[in-house]
Amino acid sequence: MTALRLVQRMKRDWMHTGRRPSGLCGAALLVAARLHDFCRTTKEIVNVVKVCENTLRKRLTEFEDTPTSQLTIEEFMRVDLDEECDPPCFTAGLRKKKDQQVSGLYEIQEFQDEIDAELESCRPKLRGVYAAYTKEGG
Repeated sequence: MTALRLVQRMKRDWMHTGRRPSGLCGAALLVAARLHDFCRTTKEIVNVVKVCENTLRKRLTEFEDTPTSQLTIEEFMRVDLDEECDPPCFTAGLRKKKDQQVSGLYEIQEFQDEIDAELESCRPKLRGVYAAYTKEGG
């Protein structure tokens, strides 16, 4: 029953979209077995549901990003969360876009530093009595 509730929750969190059911079932079986203290290895689950170990790991990682994974066993059995989570591909796309923006900011800062250094080297050097007063801190 716990595995069935997990699969229902995964469907509510859009994890089933574009996925084969055997991966979700394998992840739900593994989580349910560990919740109820059954010693099941990932290899045993993989042999039953016929999916790759990486697929099982991906589904578990996707489930980890949902609010349901933060509940205790008692809360999970007692409470049905009303909110839905965004689909995993959507959140992965947002994360990728954010990473690209952050790396783009670093590149812009590097270019800005290079431009500032080049402009500083091209400026004519001040000479004379008042040149000492134009330096920073002076």
